[in-house]
Amino acid sequence: MSAVTSTRIVLASRPHGEPSEDNFRTETVELPDLADGQVLLRTVYLSLDPYMRNRMNAGESYADPVEVGDVMVGGTVSQVVDSRAPGLPAGTYVLGYTGWQSHAVADGTAVRVLDPDRAPLATALGVLGMPGFTAYAGLLKIGQPKAGETVVVAAASGPVGSAVGQIAKIHGARAVGIAGGPDKCAYVRDQLGFDAAIDHRAPDFADRLKAAVPDGIDVYFENVGGPVTAAVLPLLNLHARIPVCGMVSQYNVASDPEGPDRLPGFMSLVLVKSLTVRGFIQSEFVREVYGDFERDASQWLAEGRLKHREDVVDGLENAPSAFFGMLHGKNFGKLVVRVGSEQD
Repeated sequence: MSAVTSTRIVLASRPHGEPSEDNFRTETVELPDLADGQVLLRTVYLSLDPYMRNRMNAGESYADPVEVGDVMVGGTVSQVVDSRAPGLPAGTYVLGYTGWQSHAVADGTAVRVLDPDRAPLATALGVLGMPGFTAYAGLLKIGQPKAGETVVVAAASGPVGSAVGQIAKIHGARAVGIAGGPDKCAYVRDQLGFDAAIDHRAPDFADRLKAAVPDGIDVYFENVGGPVTAAVLPLLNLHARIPVCGMVSQYNVASDPEGPDRLPGFMSLVLVKSLTVRGFIQSEFVREVYGDFERDASQWLAEGRLKHREDVVDGLENAPSAFFGMLHGKNFGKLVVRVGSEQD
């Protein structure tokens, strides 16, 4: 076939603090011919997730940083346009990790076939994908909620937090969500079925949270950090568990905060209350429980016990601005960019 070009967004420079449009650059490149085992992909949906902010930095982390000049990373749902890989004919929908670009060449072993009749395609980037699995693995392997216990989760209207609370309820626990604004709190409480939802923007947030957990907190699923965590810590019960998934409030911080060092106080709390604090990356649990997640989440979704919401932005060119908004909680649900139509 004739040469195919791809529009892609690359990291132009590393941000210091808040990222900006200047940190990205849009390019058009000609893709190479396919080699044996490769597929040509047309991006349909691009996932935008908070972890991408850390990948823009050069410091040590759980994954290599995006190099300046490279395509921004990201999970994608794509359609095969051309193929030299067995079992992946043109027209097949796949889940991959081809990043912020309209087309890509990928190894056939690096993608997973999706069935659009089983579930809407975008759910592979959300409730049935990495965010859903993050919630499932972090809550059940680290949080280990028991029936009757209280689970509190920050960013409760987002793709991870919303799944955490619903899975906690399925396992018989009480779920309290923390979200930003009355609309998100109403969604968490009334549509997702959490027992309570607390607005972290309320001036009396700490008092409202305390009133919502009269028996204390047994599991705190950490997505945010900052003042939200400060309000949670005094309410933790003996032997409480804290799966640390993200710290989105800290991702744009360019220097150490002013004020006293609170680490000694936190470590004293860990000791006195025998807390379990465990950071994790979802990939470390894939071999152990991904099959269980696929089975359970698909069943719960089909039964209406696991609900989800998507915030869809049209056009690859709008990915940077949508990304900036996500870092400030402006999205409502799983944020995806619709790069192309589902049918070519």
